[in-house]
Amino acid sequence: MKVHFVEPGFAISDEITLEDFESVRQQGFKGVICNRRVGEEGYESEDVFRESAERAGLQWFCVPVASGEYTAADVEAFGKALDAAPTPILGFCRTGRRAVHMWAQSRAQNPQCNIPMLLKAAHEAGHDPQSIRDLLDKKAG
Repeated sequence: MKVHFVEPGFAISDEITLEDFESVRQQGFKGVICNRRVGEEGYESEDVFRESAERAGLQWFCVPVASGEYTAADVEAFGKALDAAPTPILGFCRTGRRAVHMWAQSRAQNPQCNIPMLLKAAHEAGHDPQSIRDLLDKKAG
């Protein structure tokens, strides 16, 4: 589990196992947003993951998406989860890519969003800023 903060109060991570939730809580996180879809290897049941997170004292949110297939409703749901979850929040998927993409698209909805800073944060977390720029340009166009 590799955790990278992309803004104060929100970090992204690659794959989290059921056994990781206690460690996530011990690292100070209070909420988690999962972007995995049922049926992915290592993620067969949202209920099992939700129950494990809640047992560890974490508030659970789930916005399942396929990589690169993000609808406006997905982005809106992710934004609502960001607003509702107690901070700090950990967003995760298998590699962290969907989590950072959903975060970036959600934050970019705000007209005051500093896109260069957003892209820099994603890059510093180990993700390709160009793929995020492409997503944001596609939504704007």
